[in-house]
Amino acid sequence: MKRQTQLLLTLLFVLTSISALTADAQVQKYNLQQLLKDDRIVTVPSHQTKILEDNKKGAITTKGIVWIKGIDFKQGTIDIDLRGKNIFLQSFLGIAFHGTDTTTCDILYFRPFNFKHADTSRHKWSVAYMHIPDNDFSRLRKEHPGVYENKVTPAPEMDDWFHATIAINGKQLTVYVNHSATPSLTVTMLSDRQDGLFGLYSDALTNDFANLEIKYIK
Repeated sequence: MKRQTQLLLTLLFVLTSISALTADAQVQKYNLQQLLKDDRIVTVPSHQTKILEDNKKGAITTKGIVWIKGIDFKQGTIDIDLRGKNIFLQSFLGIAFHGTDTTTCDILYFRPFNFKHADTSRHKWSVAYMHIPDNDFSRLRKEHPGVYENKVTPAPEMDDWFHATIAINGKQLTVYVNHSATPSLTVTMLSDRQDGLFGLYSDALTNDFANLEIKYIK
């Protein structure tokens, strides 16, 4: 009974957060290919950023942190399609936000190679939050195991496109995958910054992004 009560309270909190985020929201959709053509994505040759010839309309592929010009993100809900690679320890992708530069920002990212790894103990490391440079994944995993990373529910195929909904309300961040009602991760963010640069995060290998939509909250 106690566990059921806790689950109900958690669900109520999540629904309340979503309701707060959708009130007075300004919705903006971004075609990433068009942003790249319009020079609104801050990129350099090492990012290998290019238009993706794929059936996913408006998709690009890139690596590193690439900021999008004209977005000053505070709080709201980010919807985006992502596709990584099932290559062990080499495919990391998500969003970077509240940034001052590529060395100081918050990052929410996925590790697709862990989604359905044969070693089921790795599933709990499928989605993660970190704030660099002070709280990278290794420090957070060591000092706060199981707090800032979790399994993905439901787990997508490791090479497939998947959809992420990332709700940010104050210091609270909640992540949903493939329109599930069950959050894959809920954390209290570690940065004191409440606004800043917004962009795409891709580490080690190039990864794919499409259909970015942001509901801005005043």
